Amino acid sequence: MGSAKKSSASRTARIEEMRRAEQSRERRNRILTIAASVVVVAGLVAGTVVLVQSQSDDDGGSTAADSKNPGKFVTGKDGVRTWEGTLGRNHVAKAVNYPVTPPVGGDHNPVWMNCNGDVYGDEINNTNAVHSLEHGAVWVTYNADAGKADVDALAAKVKKTPYTLMSPVDGQKDPIMLSAWGHQRTVTGADDPDLDAFFEKFVQGEQTPEPGAACTNGLSK
Repeated sequence: MGSAKKSSASRTARIEEMRRAEQSRERRNRILTIAASVVVVAGLVAGTVVLVQSQSDDDGGSTAADSKNPGKFVTGKDGVRTWEGTLGRNHVAKAVNYPVTPPVGGDHNPVWMNCNGDVYGDEINNTNAVHSLEHGAVWVTYNADAGKADVDALAAKVKKTPYTLMSPVDGQKDPIMLSAWGHQRTVTGADDPDLDAFFEKFVQGEQTPEPGAACTNGLSK
């Protein structure tokens, strides 16, 4: 009888020992599972950071195409062409292939052209001028077909108008053009009433992505 009790106690002890061993294995497995999950999550986070960084670093390339932001002009009854499509607003330290000349928006240089009634006698960098448009400026441009009298009269008007700038653009199709962020039109000369109407509507107009942003302390040439 005593022997049977000892045998039963021994089995109970072995079972208890096996139970404790199983619990210990389960605890180890849980710890390993949690550790593995942490490693996986950390790897995913690191991979995402690298991907974002690589995309950001791509802005340092030489040229950016604007095909990622397709669109087209739609001409209104007032003769103003409005760009229908997304206009990028990233700062890039490279040239941008804009879909229209002069451009009316898109990715641009971090530094704007001064546009406090500034008149430039030579062509300026499109990417700096587009930044001025983002600040609510109107850009008056002309090509070699524009008459000297009109160019001089336009310059006088621009010099008296804050948030405007003027420069030649040899590649544009019409002699005199006006551009604001997302909008553009052709005018016949300095005395064209559509010029004053464009200034009135688009100098710091509702289209401005950054109203009140500076038009000074940028590039002056």
